[in-house]
Amino acid sequence: MKDIFEKIKANLGPIGEHAKESHGYFTFPKLTGDINPHMDFRGKKLLNWSLNNYLGLANHPEVRKADIEGAERFGLAAPMGARMMSGNSDYHETLEKGLSQLVKKEDTILCNFGYQAMVSAIDAIVDRHDVIVYDAESHACILDGVRLHMGKRYVFKHNDVADCEKQLERATKLAEQTGGAILVITEGVFGMRGDQGKLKEIIELKKKFSFRLFVDDAHGIGTMGPNGGGTGEEQDCQDGVDIYFGTFAKSFALIGGFISSSKEIITYLRYNMRSQIFAKSLPLPLVYGLLKRLELLNKHPEYRTKLWETAHSLQKGLVEAGFNIGDTNTMVTPVYMNGSIPEATNMVIDLRENFGIFCSMVVYPVIPKGMIILRLIPTATHTSEDVKYTIESFSKIKDKLYGGLYQADKIREGFSQAL
Repeated sequence: MKDIFEKIKANLGPIGEHAKESHGYFTFPKLTGDINPHMDFRGKKLLNWSLNNYLGLANHPEVRKADIEGAERFGLAAPMGARMMSGNSDYHETLEKGLSQLVKKEDTILCNFGYQAMVSAIDAIVDRHDVIVYDAESHACILDGVRLHMGKRYVFKHNDVADCEKQLERATKLAEQTGGAILVITEGVFGMRGDQGKLKEIIELKKKFSFRLFVDDAHGIGTMGPNGGGTGEEQDCQDGVDIYFGTFAKSFALIGGFISSSKEIITYLRYNMRSQIFAKSLPLPLVYGLLKRLELLNKHPEYRTKLWETAHSLQKGLVEAGFNIGDTNTMVTPVYMNGSIPEATNMVIDLRENFGIFCSMVVYPVIPKGMIILRLIPTATHTSEDVKYTIESFSKIKDKLYGGLYQADKIREGFSQAL
C-alpha cells in the first residue's frame, strides 16, 4: 500500500517536475508596478504583452477611484453570506441587469469566479441521461466541468463543424435511448489560438438537431462586437446562443464572472448552482467597481477601437516580417515557431534580459513537441512604438533561433555572456 504523499513526490506532474528550475522566472513570475504595458520584472522595466487588460481599465483613474470608494463605503466583508441566504444587494441586481442588456439576454447571474462558474454551471445543467458535445480545444474550466458529468460526452475536432455534426448524430441516437437532452459547449474566442468559435455554423445545426448551445466567451466579452457584447454579437447570432458566459478577469480587469440566458434558466441556476448557493456572495466593493467598469465599457467604444488598432497593426507587422500567426481573427496573437523546449526557454531569457520584452511562452505538453508559441496580448494602452519595437525584436530572435544560437552547445559560446 502506497502513501499518498510519496506518490505525489514521485510524480509532480508535467509542469511541476520543472518547478525548481522555473519557479519565479518562467512560472509564478512577479510583475510589479502599475498595470500597464511597461512593468518591472526582477529589477528591470519590460514591455509587457502578457496581461488580458484588453481595454486598459485596470489602471484607469475612474476605475481606481471607484475601487477605493467601494472599499471605503462597504468594507471588504460586505455582504456577509451567500446570495440566497443573506448576501444579496441592489448593487448585485443592478449589475446583473446591466450585463443582461450588454449581451442581449433576459437575465444574468453573477459568479464569484469564472473558472468555478463554468464547472458548476455544467454540473447543474446536465444530468446522467444527457449528452455533452464539446470542442476539443475548450478551456480547462469546460473540460473539468465535462469530467464531472456522469453521462456520455463526445468531443469534436477544433472548430470542425462537420465533425460537430457527426458527434451530434451520435449524441442524438444516445439521447433518444436515455431520454436525455444534448448540450453543445464551445468558446467565443479561443484564448490560445485566437480564433473565433464557429458559433453561427453550429447554430445552423439546430435545423437538423435538437440541442442547446453554451458559449464560454471569456475573451470575447468587451472586445468583440460593435458594442462589446461578445462573439455572438460579432457574428450576429447571439439569439442562437442559449447560455452565455463572460468573465470579469479580462476586459473588466477584476475577478469573477457571469452567466446570461432566459429568465427561467437563470432562475434555475440561482437555485441549483452549488458553487453559488454554498459560497459567499461577490463582495460589494468588487460589484461597485464592476458597475463603473461596465459604465466605461458602454460609454467609451474608443477603448475597443484602440485595442483593435493595436491588434491589427501588430498582426499585420508580424505577417509582413514573415511570422506565422495561425488562424487568429481576434486580438489574441500567437506567434508560431519551431524548436525544442531548451531553445524556447533560452529565447525567452534573451527576450526578457536583452530585449526587455515579457510575453508568455507555450511549449509541450500544452502543444505538440517541437513547436513553440509566443503569445502576445495587445491592449488599448499599447502604443505604435511598442508594436514596432516588438516586431523588430522578434525578427532578431527568430534569426537567432533558426541560426541555432539558442541550442545548449551554442549558449556557452556567446549567449551566456549576454546574461
